[in-house]
Amino acid sequence: MAANDTTPLIERRSIDYIPEAERHGRLLSQFTLWMGANLQITAIVTGALAVVLGGDVFWSLIGLFIGQLLGGGVMALHAAQGPKLGLPQMISSRVQFGVYGAAIPIVLVCLMYLGFTATGTVLSGQALGQLFGVSDSVGILIFASVIVLVTVLGYRVIHFIGRVASVIGVIAFVYLFSRLMSQTDVGALLQIRHFSWSSFLLAVSLAASWQIAFGPYVADYSRYLPSNTSSVKTFLAAGAGSVIGAQVAMVLGVFAAAMSNGQFAGHEVAYIVGLSGTGATAALLYFSIAFGKVTISTLNSYGSFMCIATIISGFRGRLEVTRLQRLVFVLVIVGTATLIALLGQHSFLGAFKSFILLLLAFFTPWSAINLVDYYCITRDRYDVPALADPNGRYGRWNLLGISVYVFGVLVQLPFISTKFYTGPLVAALGDVDISWIIGLVLPAALYYLCAKKWHGSVPDRLILPTEQGAIPRTNGLAAQA
Repeated sequence: MAANDTTPLIERRSIDYIPEAERHGRLLSQFTLWMGANLQITAIVTGALAVVLGGDVFWSLIGLFIGQLLGGGVMALHAAQGPKLGLPQMISSRVQFGVYGAAIPIVLVCLMYLGFTATGTVLSGQALGQLFGVSDSVGILIFASVIVLVTVLGYRVIHFIGRVASVIGVIAFVYLFSRLMSQTDVGALLQIRHFSWSSFLLAVSLAASWQIAFGPYVADYSRYLPSNTSSVKTFLAAGAGSVIGAQVAMVLGVFAAAMSNGQFAGHEVAYIVGLSGTGATAALLYFSIAFGKVTISTLNSYGSFMCIATIISGFRGRLEVTRLQRLVFVLVIVGTATLIALLGQHSFLGAFKSFILLLLAFFTPWSAINLVDYYCITRDRYDVPALADPNGRYGRWNLLGISVYVFGVLVQLPFISTKFYTGPLVAALGDVDISWIIGLVLPAALYYLCAKKWHGSVPDRLILPTEQGAIPRTNGLAAQA
């Protein structure tokens, strides 16, 4: 089904089930949304970290690509759930954690959104500051205002901006690559090879964590697609857009860092734009950097709003979100992220590296549990109305899911290596952080074995609110915006 002219510009729904009559969109929009979300400055910085922190160009590129494929596969498996369930991603986590218990990973997801929004706002503030001749702090405030507007408008506007951002991003990146190739001997950089497991796995981890971090909200942007949309095609559209966009951006970051002679860290935006020279071209690149961040920062803010509504609705059983309440939620979310950006803008690069690696410890176990349950245990046979009922099929707290999740976080601790914390086994492994591999494999295996034996009742088929004659926005999942 395609969206018709009566589809409102401002989104009416938020965390509630999307009825078939309101489904719209095409798979191409999934590709362009996630490509646009990845063709941006933060992805460039993430790729640059692989070199800034000691890796060579050749092995960093290979490590990043492997990480993209591994993490992108996890991300795309979450995306494929959207059309089938018609629900935001974290609402469906109530199957594995319980109606109340799902708040545990959701709170951590909100922290992730705040962190990514703040780090993206720092870079966008640098770009707008240079573009308008103001301070970075003023640039941060300008960017935050744009994010508030787009987030309040919602789903359709977000997808439209994603399409525009993908076009602008492709043009900007083609130009930047052409300038980079003309200014450096790429072949010579590729010939410098000093392989080490720690640097190689750091590159893998940077890319994998980048992709896995999309998992908690990727289905939010595929849930409006018609329910008969192919899961395989949804997987490929979202996954390909994200992997291609991120890898292109990170490749640029690797080469930029390798040729910077130490000038990249602390001046990320100025250095990238400096590849093009000055004048009108530089101004256009500053604009493209800021616009490229609009898509992903809006996704983070929109996801934060959805998470807060999900947490409250779980404990209250019913939540009606008016447009005014939605605006207040978004202002609080973006305001908090902006404050973090203003306070942390001068120590951005080191803190960002530690932040994205630490994310893996909390989101790989959640992804493992959610994906194993959806694809191997319940096989998408969800009771959607029961997701809003604490006394229903899924209960208040699912001790199995919560216990495996806690185990998944704790079992990674000996293997984590970040600025904030380093596990006792890291040194014995040559300073290689393998925590994210542990956090994916062990919780997935444990949950599968335990859920096969002790999982609660699974319906014979997918049960939707409309099948019970309910109006979706008046049940416990309701949220009117």
